[in-house]
Amino acid sequence: MITVVGTGTGAPVPDEVLAGAELVVGGRRHLAAARLPEAAERVVLGPLAPALDAVERYLDKGGRVVVLASGDPGFFGIVRVLAQRFGAERLDVRPGVSSVATAFARLGLPWDDAVVVSAHGRELRTAVNACRAHPKVAVLTGPGAGPAELGAAVPEDRVLVVASALGDPGRERVERVSPAEAAARDWGTAVSVVLCLDGSRALGAVRTVAGGRTEPAGWALDETAFTHRDSMITKFEVRALALARLGPRLGDLVWDVGAGSGSVAVECARLGAAAVAVEKTPDGVERVRANAAAHGVDVHVVHGRAPDALSGLDDPDAVFIGGGGRELPAIVAESARRARRTVVIAMAALDRVPAAREALTGAGFTCDGVLLQSSRLAPLPGDVTRLAAGNPVFLLWGVRPTAPTDIDEGVAQ
Repeated sequence: MITVVGTGTGAPVPDEVLAGAELVVGGRRHLAAARLPEAAERVVLGPLAPALDAVERYLDKGGRVVVLASGDPGFFGIVRVLAQRFGAERLDVRPGVSSVATAFARLGLPWDDAVVVSAHGRELRTAVNACRAHPKVAVLTGPGAGPAELGAAVPEDRVLVVASALGDPGRERVERVSPAEAAARDWGTAVSVVLCLDGSRALGAVRTVAGGRTEPAGWALDETAFTHRDSMITKFEVRALALARLGPRLGDLVWDVGAGSGSVAVECARLGAAAVAVEKTPDGVERVRANAAAHGVDVHVVHGRAPDALSGLDDPDAVFIGGGGRELPAIVAESARRARRTVVIAMAALDRVPAAREALTGAGFTCDGVLLQSSRLAPLPGDVTRLAAGNPVFLLWGVRPTAPTDIDEGVAQ
């Protein structure tokens, strides 16, 4: 049996748990803080493989093993690795209080509506995109993915709470800083967790299901759900397939280029992604902002003309292009060069399809498309209904063959 003990935030390991242990595995600070049996072998956790091999040797001869971990070892902790290697039935897990729960407790805030992201040993971009899209995010940090790096990338209107050495009475610090202040400091190695908060929405609503967001009841919303100019909006039939091909999800960044009303950006944000809307007209910029506010989501709006306006943006996972005119081939080429997963293009003019397709295939994307034409029910006098045909739209999409297919395991909600 392997006894896995979460030390909580500074909580001591009970002596009875360690009594009779023949092998104790843990971080250097965990081993130093515990009263270990004199005869017990000690393995300092660094690379996992040697520690797991040592555990296996002791298990094979019936020895008693104790693994010391921080907080709740089943929450982004070592329980997963141990269960995969030795089987969950061989684990006796005794969780402590996680750093996330402690940090929110220090602020007097509930966290049933928080998104939790691990950036430890993972790409920081997933955490950044979660912070862009959601008002309450806890980030478990790691080397190269700490408060400074996070502060350099998250929106300026967020507040960062940096919690260090939680549970250590002499060293614990919980500091509220702006992203700019976080980016300018060297935080050392004692950071336990970073909270990224939208101060105006930090309390959140009463929830039934825990997590940073609730799944929308529907998508491909009717055009009446958005303000738009002269019906210049991606129709819901087209938007439905575009969303299916974009696949927006928590941790993703999606561009909506030639956003118009911003309907695609808003829908991507409703599905959990961080969204950037690029719009060239001033009234269009305000329209996108109004639609995002009406649906309670964060959409970063860039006023500019593509492809030039794309140069200062972070690389996206997916791109929707709903405008472009004569610049369309250049916009598609730039989007395809930088998109990690897919590019989707909606075109009313059929003669633009070959150039757009060539730009996608030239960037190494596999390409497919469909001509969409729908007819909606429309009333006629005398309680009669007819079918009113909409304008046909060609939807083209390209997929990068090496695109990642699984959501990052560093996100919990």
